[in-house]
Amino acid sequence: MEPPSEQSHDPLLLNTIEPDIPSTLLSNKQLHSAFLELQRLLVLVLVASIEALLILQNKEPIFHFIYLFCLIIFFILNHCFSNSGQVYLVDFSCLKPPSSCRVPFSTFLGNASKIESFDAQSLAFMAKVLTSSGQGQETYLPPALHHIPPKSHHQESIKEVHMVLFPIMDDLLAKTKLSPQDIDILIVNCSGFCPSPSLCSILINKYSMRSDIKSYNLSGMGCSASALAIDLAQNLLRVHNNSYAIVLSTEILSTGWYAGHEQPKLILNCLFRMGSAAILLTNKKQDIKSSKYQLFRTLRTQKAFDDRAYLSTIREEDSNGKLGVTIKRDILEVAGEILRWNVTVLGSSILPLSEKFRHGVSKIRKRFIDKSAVIYVPNFKSAIEHFCLPTSGRQLVKELAKGLKLGDGEIEAALMTLHRFGNQSSSSLWYELAYLEAKQRVKKGDKVWQLGMGTGPKCTSLVWKCIRPIDDDEAMKGPWADSINRYPIVAVDQ
Repeated sequence: MEPPSEQSHDPLLLNTIEPDIPSTLLSNKQLHSAFLELQRLLVLVLVASIEALLILQNKEPIFHFIYLFCLIIFFILNHCFSNSGQVYLVDFSCLKPPSSCRVPFSTFLGNASKIESFDAQSLAFMAKVLTSSGQGQETYLPPALHHIPPKSHHQESIKEVHMVLFPIMDDLLAKTKLSPQDIDILIVNCSGFCPSPSLCSILINKYSMRSDIKSYNLSGMGCSASALAIDLAQNLLRVHNNSYAIVLSTEILSTGWYAGHEQPKLILNCLFRMGSAAILLTNKKQDIKSSKYQLFRTLRTQKAFDDRAYLSTIREEDSNGKLGVTIKRDILEVAGEILRWNVTVLGSSILPLSEKFRHGVSKIRKRFIDKSAVIYVPNFKSAIEHFCLPTSGRQLVKELAKGLKLGDGEIEAALMTLHRFGNQSSSSLWYELAYLEAKQRVKKGDKVWQLGMGTGPKCTSLVWKCIRPIDDDEAMKGPWADSINRYPIVAVDQ
């Protein structure tokens, strides 16, 4: 989700925001989770009771062995059936733009000062946004935006599509040793650029994919689009067995350049930077051993039904007819509401019983005993080892950390990705995961939470479980290969 233009209102604190959400949806999710917990407890009690009964009746050892054998068979069959329909992440690739596309602050502001549409106030505002954003001096802009004035016509955008999508597609196919003919499902997400033929068609034409490939093009979905596309791919793979799905995530910047004076629309010029990611998913059993992650949980929530939330970030024309994205001052409050809804439902399905109990007791206490009591915010670190948060700005990352009770270690991947590559919209989540892998922090059995927040507004959570060790060689071949040893940079967190 794009950062706010002003930082004057109260910080985003998840434990103080009461969102206006349909209570029936939330209660149904929580009741379902509670029912599953109760079901597991009853099964455990039943198993223990039967074994105790056998012992009290002094049954022969053969009865214990038969009972144990039946239990083993039951749990094996249950495990096999529970794994059916699972989705696995085989591998992913992230774009490393060419060094010629780097745009230090001085270059950006120098070029902007030569563009007639920007006055002194606009330049001063953009300089302030750049210095406070948390991004560094090595981020990238496409060639079209290095021109004075920037080129934003259709053909330049098509060139940018080729520049950001073809290299990562080539890299992913090379790493996984797949042919384009092997791909059954193709999903491309890009919010601001929707050409005809579509981005999917451009790729199908380039790689001569099959005539029966199932292709989907997502536009206007904001920074959560990549996570949302994974959720869509999961649903498709549940229907189409023995298939490969590729998700391509990017944002075409040459169409989103704003050349006016309204400050809320100037922010995206300063923060959005080049980036793209390609992700290969599958439900094929023969690929489980070679896959990196299993998709453990997904959750999508949105608040577009609320007018205030819907209008908090919107693309529109300014008073002079110039198109840009307007970001309202209440964006943090809206983000807090939609995030609170998402994490509450997600927590009910992944948090341990002890954390759910403490949270529930604190809510009861606040409602019926002490109105001034603080609602306990569950400790998500009890269920998740690694976090990939939206890279929409340093302040938003820090406020999310406060709300979720995360420390510096948990937000490092987000802050370092923001510093090195800027806000790459939906693909940033994959640069964060690449950072964690390059730092060799993701171990077999670890869970990774990717949180995507975008315009609409909408929020999508992906929880991955690492199912094999990440080799040092493959971790060091990503976008961080030449810079990982310089990170983390302590000054970024100040």
